[in-house]
Amino acid sequence: MVGPEEGCPSDGARLGAVAKPEPEKKRQPAAPAERRILPMQLRTGDRITDETGEWEIIARPYTTAGGKNARVRVQRVGDPTATELRTWGAHERISVKRASAEEGKR
Repeated sequence: MVGPEEGCPSDGARLGAVAKPEPEKKRQPAAPAERRILPMQLRTGDRITDETGEWEIIARPYTTAGGKNARVRVQRVGDPTATELRTWGAHERISVKRASAEEGKR
């Protein structure tokens, strides 16, 4: 016979106990996340920054040289007349600011 001295309740009151769920935390809208991605994962609207300023992706990336190079058309943020064609090695990772999916739905 098992008694209270072994840690089992004699009346069975604790057998059906359920822990309370933690209260949900309110999410605050976060700033665009900085990530490092491959050039072929770029999307229209992503932003890249370099020594010449901040640029926005305006077209889908494409590859050349048998898939070894990736190119994408960009324009300077705030100046739609300044566009360039950027080229990276397809294996290089690029730092990108990407707005989250939740921000795009608002």
